[in-house]
Amino acid sequence: MAAADSDPTACPARLILEHMTSRWGVLVLAVLLDGTHRFSELRRTVGGVTEKMLAQTLQTLERDGFVHREAHPVIPPHVDYSLTELGREAAQRVWTLACWAEEQAPQVLAAREAYDAAKSRG
Repeated sequence: MAAADSDPTACPARLILEHMTSRWGVLVLAVLLDGTHRFSELRRTVGGVTEKMLAQTLQTLERDGFVHREAHPVIPPHVDYSLTELGREAAQRVWTLACWAEEQAPQVLAAREAYDAAKSRG
């Protein structure tokens, strides 16, 4: 594995990783692992995301090739979102990391407490 590139302009993977692992990116990718969803379903399932932020996140993930957006020519508008093949692979990898973080949360919280206690003692 190569060392991380310290020049953000020379490493497009940094921006891709940022999109995939953003607060809402992770959750949207995880929800779409279950299958196709409409915008309103995504918003309800993700929870806490504003309409504007969800729209931006979906647009970014679509631009990166992770999400497929299909607009149906009906009234009212009906738009479905699903993962592309690339998106499914990305979502599975991000979900693995998210599950690992959840499993390790007690250990991380204990480390934080120990750190904070040591810092407060001077």
